[in-house]
Amino acid sequence: INISVFPPSNACIGRYILNMQITSCGHTYQRCLGDFYVLFNPWCADDPVYMDNQAHREEYVLNEHGILYEGVHKHITSRPWHFGQFEDGILDICLKILDMGASYHHGSDRDRCWRNDPVHVSMVVNHMISSHTTNSIMKIPENNDYLKGTKPFSWNGSVPVLQQWYNGRCRPVRYGYCGSLASVMCTVMRCLGIPSRVVTNFCFPCSIENPLGINEIFDCTGKNLCGKDKLWRYHCWNESWMARRDINQCCGDWQCLDPTPLETGRGSACSGPTWVRSIREGELDLDYDGHHMFSRVNSNYVGWLSQNNTKKTKFFCDAWPCGQQLITKSVGSEQFEDITGAYKYELGSVKNKEAYYRAYRRIHPGYCNASNCHIERELSSLKNPFLSDSGINMRLKMANCPMYGEDVQLHWLLENLHSENKNLKFNLCAQIITYSGCPMDQFWKDTVNVTLGPREVKKIPLRISYSQYGPYLCDHNIMKVVAVSDPECGEVLMVSRDIVINRPPVIVKLLSQPRLKVPCTAEISFCNPLQEDMKNCIMTLEGCGLFKEPMTIDLGTLASNQQARTIVEFTPYRLGSHRLLANFGCHKF
Repeated sequence: INISVFPPSNACIGRYILNMQITSCGHTYQRCLGDFYVLFNPWCADDPVYMDNQAHREEYVLNEHGILYEGVHKHITSRPWHFGQFEDGILDICLKILDMGASYHHGSDRDRCWRNDPVHVSMVVNHMISSHTTNSIMKIPENNDYLKGTKPFSWNGSVPVLQQWYNGRCRPVRYGYCGSLASVMCTVMRCLGIPSRVVTNFCFPCSIENPLGINEIFDCTGKNLCGKDKLWRYHCWNESWMARRDINQCCGDWQCLDPTPLETGRGSACSGPTWVRSIREGELDLDYDGHHMFSRVNSNYVGWLSQNNTKKTKFFCDAWPCGQQLITKSVGSEQFEDITGAYKYELGSVKNKEAYYRAYRRIHPGYCNASNCHIERELSSLKNPFLSDSGINMRLKMANCPMYGEDVQLHWLLENLHSENKNLKFNLCAQIITYSGCPMDQFWKDTVNVTLGPREVKKIPLRISYSQYGPYLCDHNIMKVVAVSDPECGEVLMVSRDIVINRPPVIVKLLSQPRLKVPCTAEISFCNPLQEDMKNCIMTLEGCGLFKEPMTIDLGTLASNQQARTIVEFTPYRLGSHRLLANFGCHKF
């Protein structure tokens, strides 16, 4: 007997047991035919997650290989990620996540009726990633202290994280960061049949007091002081595709879900789902956490000079807007797609201003009846004056793309816009900045006197040696270089540049043609580019369809310029296109 089962499009997702009841000669028999799973179906036009583009379904549901974008908006870096939603046991782990988080919105999970609604399912998954008090999947280290767990940036994929959580009696995995949290959530959502992708936002504000303003404070040496506000260099979240019946959507669209718990003034919480289009339009009353998501791509930056902890002065500087660029992996490509236009209209356009005024009135009830001109005057009073208003233009331009072990070289460009001489004294400094905007050690300082003739343009070379920054870099491969004019010279001018230090590459070379269930070999090589030893060197290899579990190779200590080569053998166990990932770690990073 062939039996076909056609679950309705509104069936609850989960594991079902199929029983057969036979009645014969007055006797009834029960027989279990097996179990099956019901998931959301983006191929079904009646399903709320229906996506009508096949190429998009292949990318956002079926693709196990992703790209995480990091760095700064002027130097975007990328690294591969294994989602692994089709690996053995992952579906059962994803359903366990729903079981553990069922009480988040619903008190009781006895009828499980919410499991046919992708909105509620996404809210439960979002909460379970890192916000659940005892059983969240992953924790973020406090104060960048991860000595009691795994380095946040050492993960290559979601599968080891989910397996460690499940096998560890659902205790949080230590530790992750926004990129790994968003990627693990993407794995869970794709596994459940909901099209999803990871988005990176560059220049991400995190402010407790003013939702539409972010303040950075510097001292007279240019050192970034640790204040309440943080300007994250980048932040990752998740987008999922669904039709929102709760806001009367008749067809699917992208919904923003941020699993990273962020301080909101009422405690830490994750955000979403928020309709991406409502963020662009400033329609904040329409959706969950709309005001939080709007502020994260539209806040105004203000830079201040603190003098003796008593007086604060606004810099003359050309500040980059928050939400500078939002990107995600392109469909069917290794390149990124710029999706900034989905979150905000072109800066300065009429539609951009209208959306901002609309959102401003929602966020600040005292301005609900204020005119656009009134709001614009208020905003103008809060912003930094432009450098050109002072008669000077400045910028820091990279002269090289530094890698670990190399000196950082910059050109400091200055232009006098006036017809008289300018004599200025500048304090310069460099310090390490975490991706989440926490200022670390200041490791370099200098003082430069600059004389500019009428309309003169001057280029001053700057060099920061590896011996100066190397001992402080650690896992945080971002530094900030700042030039601040001496307040005693009059107007305070400031220019800054965030610099990414690239990590040395790992080279992977296949030595034989991969075939299903046939052993294959690859050569993995790495060269220490530093003028010092690298200690505690470890190479981690993994790949969906290639390795059942990550392989760790202890390389010990690598001397300066020493090259390590190792041959590994693996047996592909699944057909299709797969990616072998090699991640190198040592006491430096």
